[in-house]
Amino acid sequence: MKVFDIMSTSVDSVGPNTKVKDVCRIIFGRGINGVPVCKNKKIIGFITEKDILSKFFPSMQEYVEDPFHEGNFVQMEGKVDRIFSLTAEKIMSKNPVTVSPNTPLLKAQSMMFVNKIGRLPVVDNNEKLVGMITNGDIFRATVGDKLPFSGEEEYHDWQARHYDIVTKWDERLKNEIPDLMALFRKNKIQDIVDIGFGTGEHDVALSKKGFNILGIESSSLMSSVANEKIKNLPERVSERLNFVNGNYIDVLSNREKKFGGAIFMGNAFSHLVPNYKKVISAVSSALLPKNSVIVLQIVNFEKIFNIKKRVFDINFARPKHKFLLEQAFLRFYDPPSGKNGYLTLNTAVFEHDGKKWKFRSMNSAPIVNLHKEDIGILLKKNGFKSVSFYGGKFLGKLFQDPFDPKESDWLNVVAKR
Repeated sequence: MKVFDIMSTSVDSVGPNTKVKDVCRIIFGRGINGVPVCKNKKIIGFITEKDILSKFFPSMQEYVEDPFHEGNFVQMEGKVDRIFSLTAEKIMSKNPVTVSPNTPLLKAQSMMFVNKIGRLPVVDNNEKLVGMITNGDIFRATVGDKLPFSGEEEYHDWQARHYDIVTKWDERLKNEIPDLMALFRKNKIQDIVDIGFGTGEHDVALSKKGFNILGIESSSLMSSVANEKIKNLPERVSERLNFVNGNYIDVLSNREKKFGGAIFMGNAFSHLVPNYKKVISAVSSALLPKNSVIVLQIVNFEKIFNIKKRVFDINFARPKHKFLLEQAFLRFYDPPSGKNGYLTLNTAVFEHDGKKWKFRSMNSAPIVNLHKEDIGILLKKNGFKSVSFYGGKFLGKLFQDPFDPKESDWLNVVAKR
């Protein structure tokens, strides 16, 4: 690969007379560590955070002339206004290392290693700035882009750190648990298996209402979070609750006891790439041959793409870390791609320290693109004669309203045999 394959062509630059204050605005606003200095589009220097910070410290001559004042580290911070008034050419590094668009990618990386820098301006034959390439760009191209998407287990391990912080469990359980209870009691169901239980909140709530729950979760971290909750439950509740970490099909095949009901909450079923058909078959075999019920809560992808413009949700929460004021969690979907037509769920985390937002991390996972018709066919193939569809709002009731492709946030499915 060559530099031009991955370089950014939208590059911020400053002129030699640009004030350092304005340079700092660009550095902070773009989340970068430096900008090129150009004159008539030709690069003449580069100014970095290090160049700016170095101006807080005295020169050797300044220190010799006034060692007491110039050696006071607290008073050094008072120089900020004077530094802001300087121009870029006064503090920029001259003769910056550059590459051409045709430079091999790993040669550009080698130049960064040798010169101990994290980004390189890209210039044409006339030394005019045409792009920028960074360590991160090269890492993504040579390593990151070749990584497969996170699997269901890996993605939920990553999610486990903040899942309970983001989810408004009090409101959600207040609306969802009564509907689940009514459904199971109407069908005289006592024993339930939960596939992909997350942090176990639905199962804890159902066990408190007298139901016997087996939760199976492929994510070890999610499972650990859930099992910690069991320790704080009364014995009469905890004895009805069992959280197991493992492969869904393997765990179910080793269970002789049949269940009356099964639940896949919070879009858990759509995360079962590529084994969702095998898992539903295993769950079907683990249920009683008659009068058993299965519940699936599926994201309404039609609304996501046609109405919400790919955004699932954005949530704000106060983190456990005291040095952070707030966190934001943005979830959005990419359209179907590849031969299987999977969607991609992207989750981005941002942090606010009381002054400004910073990007923290991001993860992506493939998602089965399931719609009402697909689910109906799949369930009937697995022996469920009656399949009913309901619509639900986020944090709302499960089985109170009909499904509306334009209005419903959830496609809630109840299948019976």
